[in-house]
Amino acid sequence: MTRSAPSRIIVTVGEPAGIGPDVVLTALTKPHAGAITVLGDSKVLRQRAAMLGLDVEIRAVDPASSPAPHRAGLIPVVDIPVSRAVRAGRPDPENARAVVRGIDTAVDLCLDGRADAMVTAPVHKAVINDAGIPFQGHTEWIAERAGGDMPVMMLAGPGLRVCLATTHLPLAEVPMAITRDHLTRVLKIVDRDIGRLYGLDRPVIGVLGLNPHAGEGGHMGTEEIDTIVPAMRSLESGGMRLVGPLPADTAFTPSALGRLDAVLAMYHDQGLPVVKYRDFGEVVNVTLGLPLIRTSVDHGTALDLAGSGRGSASSLIAAIRLAMEFSGGNPSRGT
Repeated sequence: MTRSAPSRIIVTVGEPAGIGPDVVLTALTKPHAGAITVLGDSKVLRQRAAMLGLDVEIRAVDPASSPAPHRAGLIPVVDIPVSRAVRAGRPDPENARAVVRGIDTAVDLCLDGRADAMVTAPVHKAVINDAGIPFQGHTEWIAERAGGDMPVMMLAGPGLRVCLATTHLPLAEVPMAITRDHLTRVLKIVDRDIGRLYGLDRPVIGVLGLNPHAGEGGHMGTEEIDTIVPAMRSLESGGMRLVGPLPADTAFTPSALGRLDAVLAMYHDQGLPVVKYRDFGEVVNVTLGLPLIRTSVDHGTALDLAGSGRGSASSLIAAIRLAMEFSGGNPSRGT
């Protein structure tokens, strides 16, 4: 789909002591279709630009103003000041509330119709929790603020989309979380949003088993027999196209992936290492199940790289362009 007006994208800088400011600044020295506004501390961004030797103009804007089409090197910033001076690589819990305000502001701008999508640079969960803010993760926080069905994390690379049935849970808690009702809700969201965002009619979704060899007929666990298969069969009777349960150790081979539009993994480290190994730097984190479009990078805060100039902005660039594509822009106009 295409829009008569350029897509309006909001980008948050994430943890200010991490690599977020670096990749945001670097990404916006490139041409992009659409209009892009950054949420963060303008002073921090100017300091980081000087450290990186980037020739950029950081211009303060009002969040209610109409964004202009992006121009490489010109960075409109809605200023969200931090509480303490930022040192690259040294996160401070005193600045965590500014990080959270940035996320909340981006969500509100999308829900109010003043932005078409939000793109997030990485945050540091431990630092936010150290500030006394209960923060399970970016995905969960945005979902609580925005509402919607239920957040489903998807990492999308050039040729592979991996969704998660559970996200940031200790491994011991995963089997209890995978219920028939939960899987049914997750698969409905994946089917709907994959189809909507990518323009696919009845996408084919591969569903991984929880246990080795997908349970080996009940000899290595019964979750597949008791939970996963019944949820799949019920949805298939309603017209959904599902394949599985698939053993995770063979589901990501080229021949298996060739017939699938997406893969649903049962837990975080079952699916994400594969897509990151295959396409790291080009992978985009997409949150399904929200009443807004949200994309993000495939990496963390990389504190050791902050301010060094050695960090790559490729994942953030991919996240910006995918957000534009999803919201009706034309990302191919950027190079």
